[in-house]
Amino acid sequence: MRLIVALFAAAATMAVSTMAHAAESVDIADGSTSLRAVLYRPEGAGPFPSVVALHGCGGLLNSSGKIVRRFADWGDRLAAVGLAVLFPDSFASRGLTNQCRVRERKVRSSRERVADANAGRRWLQGQGWSITNRVSLMGWSNGGMATLWAARPRVGPRDGTPDFRSAVAFYPGCRRLSDAAWSARIPTLIMIGRADDWTPVAACEQMIAGARGRSAGATLTTYPGAYHQFDRPNYPLRQLTGLAYSADGSGRAHVGTNPAARADALKRVPEWLMR
Repeated sequence: MRLIVALFAAAATMAVSTMAHAAESVDIADGSTSLRAVLYRPEGAGPFPSVVALHGCGGLLNSSGKIVRRFADWGDRLAAVGLAVLFPDSFASRGLTNQCRVRERKVRSSRERVADANAGRRWLQGQGWSITNRVSLMGWSNGGMATLWAARPRVGPRDGTPDFRSAVAFYPGCRRLSDAAWSARIPTLIMIGRADDWTPVAACEQMIAGARGRSAGATLTTYPGAYHQFDRPNYPLRQLTGLAYSADGSGRAHVGTNPAARADALKRVPEWLMR
């Protein structure tokens, strides 16, 4: 297995350096909800393992209507190692834009976004090129929170479809989850910077400690000196203002690339998802 992961990692390095995978726009019809989504698919006929990827409070698309560079970078990299990546657009599909400065949100990480994650899972399981029992889940910030809500034991599939195989959450807000006595039914990797002043690491540490002994392999990886969005490519550290939520309540928080944390995440995440 280690050899396979090493080969995937080597393939990713070569493939991402030489090509970008075409992003496909797809529509997901699930009950009364119709979701727009962006799909990155590996070369070839498959079948492939896959992952549902949940964007943060800023949304999936930028002001030009293109997928945010951070998510496009992950889509390219994961497709290069043989993972199909589906990004449901939880906001634009409902006529919403950036929600980072909105306190009373119509699309909640604990409800609507969990439903979107499962809609994406069922859509992938219905594709002939996707391995039905190898669909994982990952998310960033608000999407990371949704990932953790979706991984709880009480919200597993009840319709006979295979469950998510594993989960990855980047810098989620963990306070409410900790208060709700969070635990996971699937192996879950949480990655957060120790300098994060938007979603502080202490709440995630408390959440993980509270779940010890009753959770399916929850792992917390922290990065000294790293802030929110540490995996963002080539983005100098800067301060955001006017946020609806921040660690100190001021509405101010820092975001920016941390090269060491980013490099570790680029290695660690594919290994986790390919297990």
